[in-house]
Amino acid sequence: MNTIITTLENNILTIKINRPDKLNALNKEVISELEQAFISAINSHDVKGIILTGEGPKAFAAGADIAEFVPLSQSEAKEMAQKGHAVFDLIENSPKPVIAAVNGFALGGGCELAMACHIRVASKNAKFGQPEVNLGLIPGYGGTQRLTRLIGRGKATELLLTADTISGEEAKTLGLVNHVTEPEELLVKCTEILNKINKKATLAVAKVLNSVQAYYDKKEDGFGTEINEFAACFHTEDFKEGVTAFLEKRSAEFKGK
Repeated sequence: MNTIITTLENNILTIKINRPDKLNALNKEVISELEQAFISAINSHDVKGIILTGEGPKAFAAGADIAEFVPLSQSEAKEMAQKGHAVFDLIENSPKPVIAAVNGFALGGGCELAMACHIRVASKNAKFGQPEVNLGLIPGYGGTQRLTRLIGRGKATELLLTADTISGEEAKTLGLVNHVTEPEELLVKCTEILNKINKKATLAVAKVLNSVQAYYDKKEDGFGTEINEFAACFHTEDFKEGVTAFLEKRSAEFKGK
């Protein structure tokens, strides 16, 4: 790939956007290669968790590549937004946990990309924002919806309308990020979280992610999804191992079956 670097270690795949000279801005090629990387990761038996980050200390992704916007017609702009939504939905619906390691700017499309991940960890130099109104635009990759879900209508509306940026610490206070770290500890913290998750039953992890996502899906009954996923766990070998290990007072050894 030209714009993405991937590394796999201890069942954790790190996907890194590699356009530091452009502050890792999201152009069409980045979006396409992110799609390829996530499809491959989701289908790989070797991958249990995913870290998504940007190359260099300045930016996770400082928005979309605005130069690509200039020649677009209305129909082409709609097609671009639909493609972005499809890729970000793929990330959000991943059956494997995805953590955004936000190093520096996460603005516009970069903030939208981080919000598509299941968990966000920010370094102390992180900055979040949706500045699209400064360009006479609105977010096009799900920002109006995910920001509102994560921090509530009032504050989301304020940030969307003012184009203000917020620090990692404020983002944590608002519930936009889970943890804030020193820059050099960012990937360490993300790896620590995934190592803890990876010790759990992978099928149960996937069912938790699916049930949580059902809360936001207007076509789904979240409670019904939870009931069905709960019942489905009883058909797995991991459930039998988990219960047996609990009763025998030992650590469970899950096989993902």
